[in-house]
Amino acid sequence: MELITSLLKGLWESSGFTLLTWQNMVMIGVAFVFLFLAIAKKFEPLLLVPIAFGILLANLPGSGIMDDLTLSQVFGGDGSLAGGGHWYDSGVLRILYAGVKSSIFPCLIFLGVGAMTDFGPLLSNPVSLLLGAAAQLGIYIAFIIAILLGFTPQEAAAISIIGGADGPTAIWLTGKLASHLLAPIALAAYSYMALIPLIQPPIMKALTTKKEREVKMTQLRKVSKTEKIVFPVIVLVLIALILPSVVPLLGMLMLGNLFRECGVVDRLSDTAQNAMNNIVVILLGVTVGATANGESFLKPQTLGIVALGLTAFIFSTVGGVLLGKILYIVTKGKINPLIGAAGVSAVPMAARVAQNEGRKYNPTNFLLMHAMGPNVAGVIGSAVAAGFLLLMFQ
Repeated sequence: MELITSLLKGLWESSGFTLLTWQNMVMIGVAFVFLFLAIAKKFEPLLLVPIAFGILLANLPGSGIMDDLTLSQVFGGDGSLAGGGHWYDSGVLRILYAGVKSSIFPCLIFLGVGAMTDFGPLLSNPVSLLLGAAAQLGIYIAFIIAILLGFTPQEAAAISIIGGADGPTAIWLTGKLASHLLAPIALAAYSYMALIPLIQPPIMKALTTKKEREVKMTQLRKVSKTEKIVFPVIVLVLIALILPSVVPLLGMLMLGNLFRECGVVDRLSDTAQNAMNNIVVILLGVTVGATANGESFLKPQTLGIVALGLTAFIFSTVGGVLLGKILYIVTKGKINPLIGAAGVSAVPMAARVAQNEGRKYNPTNFLLMHAMGPNVAGVIGSAVAAGFLLLMFQ
């Protein structure tokens, strides 16, 4: 009987129940909310499901799934750790997280995004570039607020890029300027991207009139194949000569787009769009979510970063919509201001939100392709903003 009691006691003491903290319980609750939004409400499930499950995995105590042996031990000359063990004895998700910290995953995501992106709407309506630029307003607003709150310029730049609504860009810039903030910034950036259907519609409705939301835009002109092939090459060369630091991201984006448009590497384009992109999204989503361990995540600084990220995201949406209203006036009602909200670079999520909001007020409206112009312009704009911030503060 004593043996059985001892075994049960040992089992209890080694279980996760004894290690569970209130912080873990809070984050597990957050994971459940995210899973509900992804599965029941279908809020960008491709992003939110892996992120939510990563949060859940990281907050199940005792699993060691995100343990990092290298934080407390020193590598020996043979790659082993001075305190015993090897780097591969770290938690499995911690090892995979190296793809986030090294910017490998963000660059591969940009390759996939480029292969899936049609720059035709942007080329057909170049004014979309202005909307994409205006939707970066939140980056600069958040930077100023972060400086006033006492963050260093490097930290403020990394936090503010959340306003670009581009997870890979946020990870890339944070890894260069403030790697110690990578976990909360990456999680905030991807969470807000996934929650666009919740965040943007109230802002769009508050800043526009019913008449503006009902505007039906004319069909875009057809863009030639030559234009689509030349565009990624010319844009890359021009921007790279001005901001060489942005080449890793923008280069992968334009390479993926060239795969799509050149017509001679269909297999590469298909792989970049589907198999490779899906694999990287899974790995990136789960590992980013797994950084949200309750004990390290629920701190005042982390919560401040999340709040600043939301502020940046809101002002980016505001900037795009307000410029859309100005263009509505200038063009005498030919541009629907709702497409300005798609200037944040969450492709194609933000464009779909603009489409859905437009259809609510005019069922015959089809804004998706018009919104894709500012949307892809926002991808380029956020990458350029990141390159500028890196140039200024590295």
